Amino acid sequence: MNVELRHLRALAAIGDHRSITAAAQSLHVTQPALSRTLDQLERRLGVRLVERTTRHVALTDPGHRLWEHSHRILTSLDTALAEAARPQPVRLTFAWAALGRFTIPFLREWRAEHPDVLVRIRQADDPEAALRRGEADVAVLRTPPAGGDLGHAALIEEPRIAAVADDHPLASRAALTLDDLVGECVAVCETAATTSADLWPAGARPRTVDVPGVVEWLTSIATGTTVGVTAAGTSHHHPHPGVTYLPITDAGPITVHLAWPEATAHPSTEAFVALARRHLGATT
Repeated sequence: MNVELRHLRALAAIGDHRSITAAAQSLHVTQPALSRTLDQLERRLGVRLVERTTRHVALTDPGHRLWEHSHRILTSLDTALAEAARPQPVRLTFAWAALGRFTIPFLREWRAEHPDVLVRIRQADDPEAALRRGEADVAVLRTPPAGGDLGHAALIEEPRIAAVADDHPLASRAALTLDDLVGECVAVCETAATTSADLWPAGARPRTVDVPGVVEWLTSIATGTTVGVTAAGTSHHHPHPGVTYLPITDAGPITVHLAWPEATAHPSTEAFVALARRHLGATT
């Protein structure tokens, strides 16, 4: 089976853009040339990777799996080639809140101990997927990763807090209980959610509504349409002029994890995780 890097780059671009035309433009090739490359890859593998009509382009299940692998393979190759010239930064990704109030002190300590290895920080709606696609080296997660391809380490237990509009009747309280929120509509993030109706006992659960991300979550709460329950780190990274954050006295904490791809770990991953454990352990 003779599969070349150009085949993987073609599939990665098609999967990214969901368009043969846009993918060809991103690769600086003609559309017929890209279509021939895709046809060749499908013939060599003996499987349909992309369903395409004049109006629609979609990855098949095998195509989606190979698309994810292609990103990881290509990213690993680019990283290896770049590292031959100079150390590559550790790419740290997170959904909402990184390490909360510990983020800046920890990154300052990393820079002091490893001045030659930069940390590049990027927010992602789904950090776990970013790890699997090879787009990140380390991710902050507030739920354990699924599957056995990712290593992970628990760092700290983070309190849950409530978020309500500044003019909400509950905003003047010093602290809340889960029961205080039963009559409210609770906004829940569609990706990387740490809260669901299961946090409340059966028979005494609030209504919930899905929102796509943190901006929509905050806007929904600030307008008084919903309330929220989140990790304490959210209040550090996302202060909002229309939102009040309050402690919840009877909600269990959230475990903050670092996760990384075990098969293609960055050379500095082990040191990064060790320092995070040491730093947060000493701080807490």
